[in-house]
Amino acid sequence: MSLLLSTPEVDKMILVAAAGAPWPTSLPPSPVWFALLVALGLWVVVQSAATFLAWLHRAFLRPGRDLAGRYGTWAVVTGATDGIGRAVALELAGRGLHLVLVGRSPDKLARVGKEVLAAAPSCKVRSVSFDLAATGDDARRGAARVAAALEGRDVGVLVNNAGATYPCAAYFHEVADPVWEAVVRVNVEAATRITRAVVPLMAARGRGAVVNVGSGSSVVVPAFPLYAVYAASKA
Repeated sequence: MSLLLSTPEVDKMILVAAAGAPWPTSLPPSPVWFALLVALGLWVVVQSAATFLAWLHRAFLRPGRDLAGRYGTWAVVTGATDGIGRAVALELAGRGLHLVLVGRSPDKLARVGKEVLAAAPSCKVRSVSFDLAATGDDARRGAARVAAALEGRDVGVLVNNAGATYPCAAYFHEVADPVWEAVVRVNVEAATRITRAVVPLMAARGRGAVVNVGSGSSVVVPAFPLYAVYAASKA
């Protein structure tokens, strides 16, 4: 199978070469559609390269912002006792912000608080024990405790990191009511309560940043049927 573009001109050149005649010194002009196809391919390559280089600059080369000066000196991190939340707390402390850590376990909050102080001794740390899956009055009291911990502080950053998902993969109609209800309470309702407690303080100062930690499950594939409620709540 030939990989050459087959046109009458190319076929003629092949026949000439097979007959032992001298090879033409110039190639015939390419069809217009072929030139357009090449131009389109080059445009896609350039656009993809520009996107990659922009990401590379943002992720690894661009100097970090002065978060305390730009937004405020205090940050709130939910789900701060493990994983991403813990890493975010340590990073923010390293950048000079004071922290309000929100989590379910007082023991884990105390442990992470000690880790933060060991890494950034000048950081001030406050902890709020709050089960984000709580309902009714318990949920309202938890949000009130967060608001009380922020009273009089220059709150500049909120990271809604806490999240809940299923114990195992299941299709939408197979997920038990208590399971999907807990997912929505943590990922949607609790994040909304915390944000409503923090944003008025930011608005009063005219600055602030709210970061909602999502999930690749909501964007990587067209649908995520085995974690439908989780993907929707983390979109």
